[in-house]
Amino acid sequence: MAQSISDIQKRSDEKRGMKVKGIKLHTDTIALLEQLSDQMGAPQSHVVTTALNMLAKHLKESDQ
Repeated sequence: MAQSISDIQKRSDEKRGMKVKGIKLHTDTIALLEQLSDQMGAPQSHVVTTALNMLAKHLKESDQ
């Protein structure tokens, strides 16, 4: 039996350790995310990942 496109995508995401996460954001935050994504020439997911990694590093350094 042939797999549907959504099944193929789901298996691919699982192999790569990817998972969908939906969150509500204020419109200003979404606009900022879109702006940063355009400036960086990177997907919005990359902007979020980069920002979270920077925040984690900052918090770790401020704890020391």
